[in-house]
Amino acid sequence: MSGLSRRSFLTASAAVIAAPSLVRAQTTTDVDVVIIGAGTAGISAARRISAAGRRLVLLEAMGRLGGRCATDLTIFGIPFDLGAHWIHRFDGNPPGGPTSNSGLDIYPAPRGQVVRVGPRSARDSELENFVAALVRARRAIVDAGRGAANAPAVRALPGDLGAWRATIEFVLGPYACGKDLALISTGDIARMPERDNDAFCRQGYGALIAKSAAGLPVQLSTPVTRIEWDRGSVDVVTAKGSVRARAAIVTASTNVLASGKIEFKPELPKRQLDAAAALSLGSYDHVALDMPRNPLGLQRDDLVFEQSSSPRTAALLANVSGTSLHIVEVAGDFGRDLSTKGRAAMIEFASDWVASLFGTSAKKAIKRSFATRWNEEPFVLGAMSVAAPGGGADARKILVEPIGGRIWLAGEALHETQWGTVNGAWDSGQRAAEAALRQIGALKKPEEDRPSQRSRQRRGRRGGDD
Repeated sequence: MSGLSRRSFLTASAAVIAAPSLVRAQTTTDVDVVIIGAGTAGISAARRISAAGRRLVLLEAMGRLGGRCATDLTIFGIPFDLGAHWIHRFDGNPPGGPTSNSGLDIYPAPRGQVVRVGPRSARDSELENFVAALVRARRAIVDAGRGAANAPAVRALPGDLGAWRATIEFVLGPYACGKDLALISTGDIARMPERDNDAFCRQGYGALIAKSAAGLPVQLSTPVTRIEWDRGSVDVVTAKGSVRARAAIVTASTNVLASGKIEFKPELPKRQLDAAAALSLGSYDHVALDMPRNPLGLQRDDLVFEQSSSPRTAALLANVSGTSLHIVEVAGDFGRDLSTKGRAAMIEFASDWVASLFGTSAKKAIKRSFATRWNEEPFVLGAMSVAAPGGGADARKILVEPIGGRIWLAGEALHETQWGTVNGAWDSGQRAAEAALRQIGALKKPEEDRPSQRSRQRRGRRGGDD
C-alpha cells in the first residue's frame, strides 16, 4: 500500500461506508422536500434543506452514494475513484462545500504534463511547441464562442497546429469534455474558465463526497419510477413505497431525463426535454492498471499525453496519490466505441497503448486491471454534460427553470460555467434547495428581503435608518 498509511486507508473506508444515516422505506412518507439522486448535487441540496430544519428524504437508485463521484476500495484494496478524480479550482470551491473541514488529505495536483513522442519523452523544444499550440487553439475556440454563433468547436481551430493537431483535439475535446470537438459548442467552452489550481484527495474524491453526506436520511437502492406533480404536492413512487412532498429536487443526469426512465405525470415540458437532449452526456472512462514498483519511471500523479496522429489515443495518470495505480483515460467517440466492446477490449487497448509508449516490458508489469463503463450504468448513462453546437446555447438556463412550481432540477449540467465538475453540481444543488425552501415558505423570497419603495421613502425623510 505504497504512499498510503493504514490510518488514512481506514479513514477512507469509514467515510465511504458509514457516511449516510440509512432509513427504511415506508409505504408512504410525508416530507417537506424529496431529493432524487444522492450524487454531489443531491447531497448538497439535502445539506441545505437539513440546515433549514426541514423534513427531507434522499432517494438513491444505486447501492452507494456519490453518483458520478464515487471511490471504490475493494477492486485494488486502495482508493480508486470510479468517476471524478480532479478537484478543479480547489481555491474556488464553494464555501461549506465538500472540501471544507473534511479532515481528509487534500494536496495540490502537479502542474504541467509529460508528453511522449513514440517511445521517448518529448524534447524541450517539442514540448514548448505543443504547449504554445494548445494555448493558441483554446484561445481561438474561446474567441469564436464569444460571438453570437455556437458553431462546432473543431471549426475554430487554427490551421497551423501541425503534428500536434490530433493531440490538441483530444486534450480540448474528449479529455476535457468527454466529446469530440465536432460535437461541442464553442460557446460552452468559452463560458468554461481555465480549470487550474487543481488538487487531489488521497482517500479519493468519492470518499470526500460521501463524508459530506454524514447524518442525512438516505434510502439507497431505491430507484424512482414515477413523479406526479399536477397537484399541490409532489408524489414520488418507488418499488419500496411512495413519498409525498411539498417540493422535489431531481438530480438525474440529462441522459436519464431524456431516456424516460423516470415517468413524469404530467410529462416533462418539451422545453426541458429538448434542453436535456442538447446537453447529452459525453463518454469518459478509467482503465485502471495496477503496476507495482513504478516500471514506467514516472513521478506521483504525473499526467501523460502522446503526440498522436488519430483519435485512437488516451491520457495516463501515473502512480495515483503515490500508489501503484495507473489510470488510462479513454473518452469521446473512440472511448464510447471501445466501451461498447466490453472491459476486456478496454483493458487490452490500455495495456497496448502504455506498452507503445514505454516498451513491451510495461505490459508485463500489469498485475491487476479494471475498466469503468459509465455509458452502461443504467442510472447515469454517460460522463459529463456538454452543450451541442447550435441548440445547446441556452439549454442550461432552461433546465434551471422550475417545473410546475414544485420541481427543480439540479446537477452539473445546470451550471453555466462549471458544467462537468463536482463544484458545478454542488453549487447547483445549493441553488435548487434554496429555491425549494422559498417555495415552501422556509426562506424569504428575494423581493421580500428588500424594503419596499414606500418604506425607503419614509426612512429617507427621517434622515436614514434608525
